[in-house]
Amino acid sequence: MLESTLRDRAKALLTPSVRSDVPPFMVMDVMAAAARIEAAGGHVIHMEVGQPAAPAPRSAIAAAHRALDEARIDYTSALGMPSLRERIVRHYRDAYGCTVDSERIVITTGSSGGFILAFLSMFEPGDRVAVTVPGYPPYRHILTALGCEPVLIETSSATRHALTGEALLAAHRKTPLKGVLVGSPANPTGTMMSREALTGLINAAEDAGIRFISDEIYHGLDYAFPAVTAAGLSPQALVINSFSKYFCMTGWRVGWMVVPEPLLRPIERLQQNLSISVPTLSQIAAEAAFEGREEMEAIKRGYQENRRILIEGLPKAGLTKFLPADGAFYLYADVSDFTSDSFEFAGRMLEKAHVAATPGVDFDPIHGRSFIRFSYARSADEMREAVTRIARWLA
Repeated sequence: MLESTLRDRAKALLTPSVRSDVPPFMVMDVMAAAARIEAAGGHVIHMEVGQPAAPAPRSAIAAAHRALDEARIDYTSALGMPSLRERIVRHYRDAYGCTVDSERIVITTGSSGGFILAFLSMFEPGDRVAVTVPGYPPYRHILTALGCEPVLIETSSATRHALTGEALLAAHRKTPLKGVLVGSPANPTGTMMSREALTGLINAAEDAGIRFISDEIYHGLDYAFPAVTAAGLSPQALVINSFSKYFCMTGWRVGWMVVPEPLLRPIERLQQNLSISVPTLSQIAAEAAFEGREEMEAIKRGYQENRRILIEGLPKAGLTKFLPADGAFYLYADVSDFTSDSFEFAGRMLEKAHVAATPGVDFDPIHGRSFIRFSYARSADEMREAVTRIARWLA
């Protein structure tokens, strides 16, 4: 009896918090299902995860080797290695022609660490923050876990699935917003915003007192036109970027922010307490990654070829409708001719065709049951084989 009572008390002590009750990131569940098929001997074409198939630049790997051979790997400043922050400043000058003070650069544990620091420093529990749908699921989930309220704004083909100032202000008039987060190129759509569109959205937000966050993790992977950074349009915008996508460094977990000056010290204090500093070895590799541009541009050309294969091949396979794929390495396809349940469709495609893709309901709880996201970050041969398998299965 006593043992049973103690066991019941222990269970009560371990009841999960309400804030931890966020939906799973479904792409991880798809990866797990694909792994089970592979463990049984099947060959899966992985189009579910937004991860480059290529390794980090040779310059980054060589720098990490040298650091391991020659130096202690100690803590760095909470804001990051000064040399890496200065190198990022040079990147903004070279890539965008804009000047950013190195004091405003904060190194983060990937873009994910950047989102947590940004949300904690900019918003209070209960604040309403606008995000677009379809959109990256952890935007919503992290906001929810931190006690904020994500406000979903639907996008449409009329605006090429990009948020407009008019749509933002319409949501703000219903119930005031404290912030807005946008990505360009966007996940899962690949949509990009022009300089004029991004400028108009930032101006509309700031005129209404809405704080602006720009997710620029897919910068560099632009095909329709050059990506524009919010850092060159407003000193009040907070920019989040990462070495994960263009530089193929997902597992190194290193990114950066361009922070408005009033938030710098609060973010530094948060970083000191939450993580002390970003892994030093990753920072050393990240600084050297900028020297691997030629290598990364060759990988980008491969993505462009993969994009062409899918845009030309999927309609022949039966998937004729998809959103603009201006950048990143995603194609967001309408599967409503075949299903009203994208989760079930993705499961059957994985089981029957051994092609792994992510159900749209992960990115859009409103209309996502009609969409599937394909990542084309792997080889051209795999993209051709995926088209063949999907065509055979749908037929």
